[in-house]
Amino acid sequence: MSVALDPPITSPDRMTGRQKLVLPLLLGAQFMIAVDFSILNVALPVVGEGLGFPLTRLQWIATSFALAAAGFTLLFGRIGDLVGRKRIFIGGMAVLGASSLLGGLAVTPEMLLAARVLQGLATAAVTPAGLALLTTAFREGPLRDRALGLNGALMSAGFTAGAILGGLLTDLLSWRWAFFVNVPVAAVVLLLAPRAITDERPAVRPRLDVPGALTVTAGLLALVFGLTRAGESGWTSPGTLAALAAGTALLVVFWFAEKSSSAPLVPITVLRRRTVVWGNAAGLVAFVTETSLVFLLTLYLQEVLGYSPLATGLAFGVLGLGTVAGGTLGGRAVSRFGARTAIAAGGIVQAAATLSLVALGTSGAWIWLLLAATFAGGVGNMLVIVGFMVTATSGLPDTEQGLATGLATMTQQVGITMGIPIMSALATARMASPATPGTVLDGVGFAVGINALLALAGSLLAAAALRPARR
Repeated sequence: MSVALDPPITSPDRMTGRQKLVLPLLLGAQFMIAVDFSILNVALPVVGEGLGFPLTRLQWIATSFALAAAGFTLLFGRIGDLVGRKRIFIGGMAVLGASSLLGGLAVTPEMLLAARVLQGLATAAVTPAGLALLTTAFREGPLRDRALGLNGALMSAGFTAGAILGGLLTDLLSWRWAFFVNVPVAAVVLLLAPRAITDERPAVRPRLDVPGALTVTAGLLALVFGLTRAGESGWTSPGTLAALAAGTALLVVFWFAEKSSSAPLVPITVLRRRTVVWGNAAGLVAFVTETSLVFLLTLYLQEVLGYSPLATGLAFGVLGLGTVAGGTLGGRAVSRFGARTAIAAGGIVQAAATLSLVALGTSGAWIWLLLAATFAGGVGNMLVIVGFMVTATSGLPDTEQGLATGLATMTQQVGITMGIPIMSALATARMASPATPGTVLDGVGFAVGINALLALAGSLLAAAALRPARR
């Protein structure tokens, strides 16, 4: 049975008093989660010096978080469907606040890594539960489209804000405040959430699909670990190939386990839906391309133009403004033209803006092209992301919204993880040795061109596959 995305479903467009309270509460929590993804990136060298991290182990501060966040998100999303998303959301926020406090007080590398793992687990719980609470609080139609648009805008802006905030806090106070800043936010959410959020618990609690949970979690952990290793050691290193092969094999086992399970973690009927498959495919491309573009442009700004880390973060503030604008427009665009059209149009805008960056040169005057292109690209990328979120969560009952948002969150986090290794490999393969501003620019330009083509092809392919079936 196919679900037509055009024209969109209509519904009342005025929020209730409870919705006006729930919306900023859930959006604030999601923004905080997004900030956590990037807030430590610019501070990694300072953290390493402060705690005695060897240079070769610094990447584990980010990797430990990514592994837990991506590996457990589908499991926690489904658990939320079974035991109640409100419980998972509040419990996850409590763990996030406590682990942030632990990270800020860390005195050894092991203590900091433990805090990052706990932050990742909290993210895996809070993100799908929060999105499921958001989608069930608003019926399909304009209100849900706008809520998901704002959610996407704030999450994307959170990645940019994290880089800027991390630089400011590290320069003005200490890297420890990159952790401490979460504690009061988590406390406010924990104070308001129990009364503001409502959630229906299942009348009959089904059993958890243990084989499915074990295979999908282990498979995702191996896959994300392999992608991370690819960025560090190369795509042909034995460790990378072994992890990617193990991850792929475990996910294949998961598929067959779900086909034979009487109470599957992810029903095969859901995985076969066009909206779920192609909505998530569009989202995967959107996150792969835009997050890796930030990495490529960071190389350009610092290695070619000589910008400092803080100045680089501030330059990406324009991208953040573009994503906020795109998220604000995205919900309205989906309501008026449909999710499929938003995905196609957004992909075209993002690809065109990204392709213009191939013209970047070694003069500082090129910063104006970078700022204009990243703003426009941010708008287009967010149109795709809003279209992806609406598509991937539409046509499913409330009882499966935790599963749908868990899949969408997994798509987001895997996309963020795999984009940088892929584009880094493309850029470095093109760079001649020794590295000079000219050779770095050549490698960045080549990878940026591939990035633009991938954004265009992915969005148009997904939009074509989502065309309503003829009757």
